[in-house]
Amino acid sequence: MARPHDPASGNDVVLCDDHPIFVDALGIVLTARGVTVRAVVNTAADVLPAVRAHRPQVCVVDRHLGPDDGLDLIAGIVAAGTGTRVLVLSGDRDPATARRAVAAGAAGYVCKTAGVAALVDAVRAVLAGEGVVDVPAELPGPRSPAEADAHRLAAHLTPRERECLALIVEGLGTAAITDRLGVSAATVRTYVQGVLTKLGVHSRIEAASFAVRHDLLRHAD
Repeated sequence: MARPHDPASGNDVVLCDDHPIFVDALGIVLTARGVTVRAVVNTAADVLPAVRAHRPQVCVVDRHLGPDDGLDLIAGIVAAGTGTRVLVLSGDRDPATARRAVAAGAAGYVCKTAGVAALVDAVRAVLAGEGVVDVPAELPGPRSPAEADAHRLAAHLTPRERECLALIVEGLGTAAITDRLGVSAATVRTYVQGVLTKLGVHSRIEAASFAVRHDLLRHAD
């Protein structure tokens, strides 16, 4: 059930991302930072209805929503008459894509690989009425020490552990991963523990955030 919009709050968002674990983690951090998450949706078709129902200050949209392009949603959100500003999150580091987003009416564009803290700072900046465009000036550029270390750790993952990590990022639980990989639940738990141990994290949410932040899956092959 939709919660009524409180215009006085000035600090609320709708999140749209098709990676449930990632968007849940982002929502938890935003809430801890005093931002009200009005709704979380996972498909492009649900974005405009959520914006119209909740009238958020900001709609945070993933660039890639399954087969859909989040950039195609910007004009509709801006034209909805709710006063909602749009922040695009993406793994795409191409400055031309950021320019397309801003030209379409987005208030901000930030790379997911910047890390959850930077994403939260970007959301809060857009809530405050600022514009945010945060992409590297060049591609691909040398890796930072932290990114290089992350890829070094990921190099120890087996092919099956990499598959498991990708499914964790998709938000799948043990039963769904068991079906996708065609192995037993016990084997899946072994893969998951291997992922956590080798990446030096303590939970599936941390593993998903780590993988997205350091762009591990794009380079998994």
